[in-house]
Amino acid sequence: MTALFISDLHLTAGDAETTRRFVEFSDGPARTARELYILGDLFEAWIGDDDDDPRLAPIVAALRRLTDAGVSCALMHGNRDFLLGPRFCALTGTRLLGEYERITLFGEPVLLTHGDLLCTDDRRYITLRTELRSLDWQRDFLARSLDERRQIASDLRQLSATEIAAKDEYIMDVNQAAVERTMRDYDVTLLLHGHTHRPAVHRFDLDGRPAARIVLGAWYHDPTVVRWTAAGFELESLR
Repeated sequence: MTALFISDLHLTAGDAETTRRFVEFSDGPARTARELYILGDLFEAWIGDDDDDPRLAPIVAALRRLTDAGVSCALMHGNRDFLLGPRFCALTGTRLLGEYERITLFGEPVLLTHGDLLCTDDRRYITLRTELRSLDWQRDFLARSLDERRQIASDLRQLSATEIAAKDEYIMDVNQAAVERTMRDYDVTLLLHGHTHRPAVHRFDLDGRPAARIVLGAWYHDPTVVRWTAAGFELESLR
């Protein structure tokens, strides 16, 4: 059995190249796996399951072909596509995970998360995240027209780009104390996430036990996949 993990594809209706890369991955390497986990930000933005942009159809179709081929596919909300919902899952045959998901791989517990909740030094982002994830905000947003939602999503992406440019690098990375606290809470020594776009394997000591934090890369910059088998895990480049 092989489990594959990817994140931060940031697919958009207008980015044909990254969409092509994802479709080729879904129709090729992903078929060798028993399970595929997408740990957030499959899309650059998701304005609701009723989005009717036809350019998104190849992505939906690729996921449907993959799950129809017998590959179990699980999605996690990221900070960009947190409005993915049951209609999308029904169309693609995928299932949604929680913000933290503890799974067992070959007898070893592993914690999955998108990664943004671990960036506790970025207080402005955490505040904005709380607002956007509130039911009131989401109800108001989804009640608007598709055109209005597209404009709001564009404005939020522009705000994000402006703030990122003004922030110190360390603020946008995970906080090690938050990492260790979370791993203790879930009783794991292996953590896998995306979000920071800094692919690496960080090894450290956690209460006298060897631990590892595995970070996936963004597909528009440094596309990576984690391949997990009975022999262990490998962080692989997709270039």
